[in-house]
Amino acid sequence: MIKPYLAALVLALAARTAAAQDFDYYLLALSWTPSFCAAEGDARASHQCEPGRGLGFTLHGLWPQYEEGWPEFCDSAARDPSRRETAAMADIMGDAGLAWYQWKKHGRCSGLSARDYFDRARLAYALLALPEPGGAATAAEVEAGFLAANPDLSPEAVIVTCRGDLLREVRICLDRDLTPRPCGPDVLNDACRDRGPLDLPPPR
Repeated sequence: MIKPYLAALVLALAARTAAAQDFDYYLLALSWTPSFCAAEGDARASHQCEPGRGLGFTLHGLWPQYEEGWPEFCDSAARDPSRRETAAMADIMGDAGLAWYQWKKHGRCSGLSARDYFDRARLAYALLALPEPGGAATAAEVEAGFLAANPDLSPEAVIVTCRGDLLREVRICLDRDLTPRPCGPDVLNDACRDRGPLDLPPPR
């Protein structure tokens, strides 16, 4: 059941959807932070990878999608977010710099203000239960964990991505009101094809 404050936020944001730019649905991307850090974050000295933060699945972004393809780096009359607004997203995104980049690449294509876009992304993240993978899990088992923890999801709405044998992301397709929906074919093409166990570095 959705918590009352989340339900209220759903209704408030839904009222603003009509002003959003033309696109078909959202793709919510959740990064497995330990994998990001092992693959590239440590080399960048990313704040997301600082020892002791204990981050697991974090919000990579909320991406407007077409039924095939996606818009990016759109022109927008909306004011860019302040440093305070991007810093406020670091608790779920790991890094304020990522929040700024996600606004620039994807948020401007939503037709929303920066504040509304970040609110919508935070709500989409908050509405999900995020089961941490354990042991030598396969991509299918990671996906099954999300389906079990989130009964509103269907297998057509969730994919797991990997790079080699390293778990990278769980991606979930959502209608513009944040209701789960089937992913487009191009999204499904990114699903991990390896049926063997994934490398699952633990949170630090």
